[in-house]
This record gives sequence, C-alpha cells and structure tokens, in this order.
Amino acid sequence: MQHQELQQTNVQKLQQAFATALVVDLSLITDDLAYNSIPQWDSTAHMLLIAELENSFNLLLDTDDIIDMSSVAKAREILAKHGVAFG
Repeated sequence: MQHQELQQTNVQKLQQAFATALVVDLSLITDDLAYNSIPQWDSTAHMLLIAELENSFNLLLDTDDIIDMSSVAKAREILAKHGVAFG
C-alpha cells in the first residue's frame, strides 16, 4: 500500500471512530468538531471515543492525551505523536 493511501485510510479510520463513538453521521466529523460542541460528545461519549480510537489504531492513550483530546484536529495531532500518519 502506498504511503498516501495509508494516510487516507487513517483519516477514514479516525472519522469512522468518531462517528461510531458519538453515533453521528460521518459528514459531521470535521477537524472543527470539538468536545461538547454537539450534545452527543459528552463525557461518557468521550470515553467511548477513546476506546474506539485505541482499538482502531491499536494503541494505548495516556491520561494527558485523553484529557487533551478536545477536537478532531487535536485527536489527529495526538495520534500522530503516537506514530499514526495523516495526510
């Protein structure tokens, strides 16, 4: 698989993880989507999101990462820190 295809797959995995955890349409998952900006992203859904991201990307996020994950853009930044490549 080419590097660009891998990056696109990771973007799709990120978006799908958010959509699954928050039970929202994929079209709502943009970098601007932030914690508590929609009713679905509350503290309970945040923990479901963390579990979904950890499972999707096969990694374990530490407490600081979990607390700092305040938006889709921030999630992408945190995952990149753990070696996940995005475009």
